[in-house]
Amino acid sequence: MLLKILRNTLGQIIIFFDFITRPKKITRSKEQQNQIDSETKNLSLYQFHACPFCVKTRRNIRRLNLNIEYRDAKNNTDFRQELETQGGEIKVPCLRIEKGNEVEWMYESNDIIQYLNNRFEQAI
Repeated sequence: MLLKILRNTLGQIIIFFDFITRPKKITRSKEQQNQIDSETKNLSLYQFHACPFCVKTRRNIRRLNLNIEYRDAKNNTDFRQELETQGGEIKVPCLRIEKGNEVEWMYESNDIIQYLNNRFEQAI
């Protein structure tokens, strides 16, 4: 019980500091942003709202100005089930990357951030 209260309190502190220190979004031309938005339609981030690694990943997504769907795998049982059955484990953050008929599940915040930076940072 005490551990749960401590975890929830720390989570709220992390969310608060994330809110007051949010990174500035990259600005692009309307055409460039439309192109990026069409490329991100095939990406989904499975996450827990107060997870520090998820916060780190979402901060990078914000900085890159990416329109990626966030899927709450903690409170939404359907997303949690998808993460477990299709991704292989309930571990967040996890980026779901659709490539035609194939789906790749990428775990680890640093790997996700590196992938997004490599794919979208040059599009500035």
